[in-house]
Amino acid sequence: MTTLPLAAAAERIMARCDELATITVTPERLERVHLSPEHRAANDVVEGWMREAGLTTWQDAAGNQCGRIEGRVDGLPALLLGSHIDTVPDAGRYDGMLGVLLAIEVASRVRPHASALPFALEVVAFSDEEGTRFGTALLGSRALAGTWDDAWWELRDSDGISLFEAFQDFGLDPARLPSAFRRPEQLVGYLEAHIEQGPHLEDADRALGVVTSIAGARRFSLTMTGHAGHAGGTPYDRRRDALVGASELVIAVETISKELDTIGTVGKLQAYPGGVNVIPGRVDFSLDVRAEHDAVRDECCQRIQEAAADICARRSLEFDAIEIYRADAAQCAPHLRDAIAAGIRSTGDDAPMALYSRAGHDGVAVSALTDFAMLFVRCAGGVSHHPDEAVTVEDVAAALDAFEGTVRELAAR
Repeated sequence: MTTLPLAAAAERIMARCDELATITVTPERLERVHLSPEHRAANDVVEGWMREAGLTTWQDAAGNQCGRIEGRVDGLPALLLGSHIDTVPDAGRYDGMLGVLLAIEVASRVRPHASALPFALEVVAFSDEEGTRFGTALLGSRALAGTWDDAWWELRDSDGISLFEAFQDFGLDPARLPSAFRRPEQLVGYLEAHIEQGPHLEDADRALGVVTSIAGARRFSLTMTGHAGHAGGTPYDRRRDALVGASELVIAVETISKELDTIGTVGKLQAYPGGVNVIPGRVDFSLDVRAEHDAVRDECCQRIQEAAADICARRSLEFDAIEIYRADAAQCAPHLRDAIAAGIRSTGDDAPMALYSRAGHDGVAVSALTDFAMLFVRCAGGVSHHPDEAVTVEDVAAALDAFEGTVRELAAR
């Protein structure tokens, strides 16, 4: 890969984001999920770019696409750069992919001087961060971090295919998964560049930011149960309307979350039996709660549970909550944060903005293995997980400059 001037390299990154966006299950919208034919095609394309950049490449036993440049001697612990290449349904083209392509471009720019590096440099394109297909996020980075749960083999997608079967269909051997696990002594840290997925950088008129931590999150599958009945024949004082109760709880989620400065979201809600003239007897819905600190997140969950109990007592309903996901808040390592700040300062921003990530990232999983830190890149309107996701080539050039500067700062130390 030719070392291009900064602006041209940023243009190449943008063009490659566009190319990856064409690898999708349907041309009408971008969707690329774990262990799918589209995942295979994306890995192949990314591997080609890694090879062009001079990296030695391999696909690990979890489907993560990896590449490596040796340092001043072979076999040194590696500084790992990366992000993910899977998407949500109807996705934008920069969430995850921009970080992978920035990492490849940094590796390309550093490679001519790799003989002076006190560490190896690795790039990873994680196979599953979003959890779109099997409902459990961070499968790729959890495999790398060695925190895999064998219970996940029984997870099934919407077609009833188990994760175990999907591994085999993809050409992976589930029995070999432990070979993807890394050991702490193999790494010196993990760095990820990512779009902010929020409006704070844009509101502050800043291109880049240093992430302080990733919010802790909990997700629940909720059910509100009442009794179905005829819409015209059941008086209000005899109704046990599960949808009205669930709706009241949705409002309570927003109210409690605002009071505690947390983020609570009900993203799915389905009423049964679903007749236009039938009082809903059951509602299945979701809950996602996030906060900078785990104690506040947990207080929010407890207060929502208490609100549900109050609603059920008043409306003669029953409520059930099953926790389906938990990720505790992850703190970025101070020395890696300082290196990212130094990289940003090298671009001319003398006072880098620090902010915590409301969204989850692969660093949550990797933090169980090694120190991590993140560089945020401004995105238009804070929009993400949507086709309107947008960044500017100027901000991408600044991010590339800062990310490369971060690696050089760590090498100099």
